[in-house]
Amino acid sequence: MQQILFTVVRAVLFAIALVVASDAAAADATGLSPDMEKLRAALEPYKDPVKAVHDGYFSTLGCVEYPTGAMGVHFLNPALIGPVPDPMKPVLLLYEPDGERLRLVAVEWLIPLATGIKSQPQLFGRPFDGPMEGHEPLLPLALHHYDLHVWLFKHNPLGVFSPVNPDVKCPKGPYTFMEEPPKMVAHPGRQ
Repeated sequence: MQQILFTVVRAVLFAIALVVASDAAAADATGLSPDMEKLRAALEPYKDPVKAVHDGYFSTLGCVEYPTGAMGVHFLNPALIGPVPDPMKPVLLLYEPDGERLRLVAVEWLIPLATGIKSQPQLFGRPFDGPMEGHEPLLPLALHHYDLHVWLFKHNPLGVFSPVNPDVKCPKGPYTFMEEPPKMVAHPGRQ
């Protein structure tokens, strides 16, 4: 009887160890730091794009593609634009069209040079990309800016900070825009 009880207890402990190990491996597989995990949790309500609109994020209408991947549909909150990025308040939410739905896949911080920013910003230990021209046709070329993408809700084989994701797809149609990577520009007065 003791032998059977010992075998059962050992099997249960082994099963618990497997579950704990697989949970840890899944967390490590996301590639997200604890700060990014906190941000992801805070942004969970925005999986519903209507909630995002209620909180000041407005759709830019188009689904943005590049030859190497896509970004999706950008929802911009103009009240969050400024020279200092708030790590808990991204300026843009990125959604992937999926049939009749939009799925939250990533976030982006955008800082125009016109805000008076003095040096290249960084978040999560990562410098922003840029400065660069605006992304025509949705952003005017003259809107020189820095930006940083973080793929919090969809795995990106190019990396969590890559501007595009080859696994994001835009539907064929008049509101899908194939763009070329923007040109980098000088930052006058950069320190």
